[in-house]
Amino acid sequence: MLWPVTENEHVRDRIDTSRPHTARIWNYWLGGKDNYPVDREAGDQIRGIHPGIGDYALADRQFLGRAVHHLVADLGIRQFLDVGTGLPSADNTHEVAQGVAPESRIVYVDNDPLVLAHARALLTSTPQGRTDYLDADLRDVDAILERASETLDFKQPVALMLLGVVIFVEDHEESYAVVRRLMDALPSGSHLVLSHTITSPSMPDVDAAVAFWNEHGTPRLTQRTPREVESYFDGLELLPPGVVSCSRWRVEVPEGRPEPEEVAMFGGVARKP
Repeated sequence: MLWPVTENEHVRDRIDTSRPHTARIWNYWLGGKDNYPVDREAGDQIRGIHPGIGDYALADRQFLGRAVHHLVADLGIRQFLDVGTGLPSADNTHEVAQGVAPESRIVYVDNDPLVLAHARALLTSTPQGRTDYLDADLRDVDAILERASETLDFKQPVALMLLGVVIFVEDHEESYAVVRRLMDALPSGSHLVLSHTITSPSMPDVDAAVAFWNEHGTPRLTQRTPREVESYFDGLELLPPGVVSCSRWRVEVPEGRPEPEEVAMFGGVARKP
């Protein structure tokens, strides 16, 4: 099912407050207010298992900002298809893009009813550009592309944003096929921006935190190795520095200061030839 935001949709009836939800916990870790006691309790429990996990949300958000700014300011991208938007917070895709190029167009896609409930109020646009929101699952590729084409011109380059969303597709081949289908529909010069939680022998607490989440929360998460994350960019031209910790992607480190701590959320940006 996919439809634009309307005033008559009773989306709050679809919100389950009896179980913690990943988008709301992410919002909690980012300091937002769009969450419930059950989310804050689970978020604190997960942070107790792995104290640094809240840093992933911040690293992923900062990665988004740096990637979008680079695409707009340096590469001339003016269109974004952001799938798995999550709850709106500061420095959303449209805010970063339109802050550089006001004519930028952004289509957000998410199937979380709480995201939908806040979309009209928080996902605004400059007069020169346009921002739209679609209620759909990542797997609804044909529907996403059909409706997004009402806002985006698929004859011109588009940046496909898949930040922390492919983790919800358990089967790797299925997840890879979804990413391929979306990218195949975009013209040459388009870009893929993707981030994903990884498995890391040096961060065993991450596995324990994910296991806790999959037992108590929704939807379930799937970790992948760095190489599996890199496979989503096969056939594309990876921009330097490649697929790395989100905290280290094109970050400016003052001279004499160490690199930021690595987090188990890796990301990359690549161009479609």
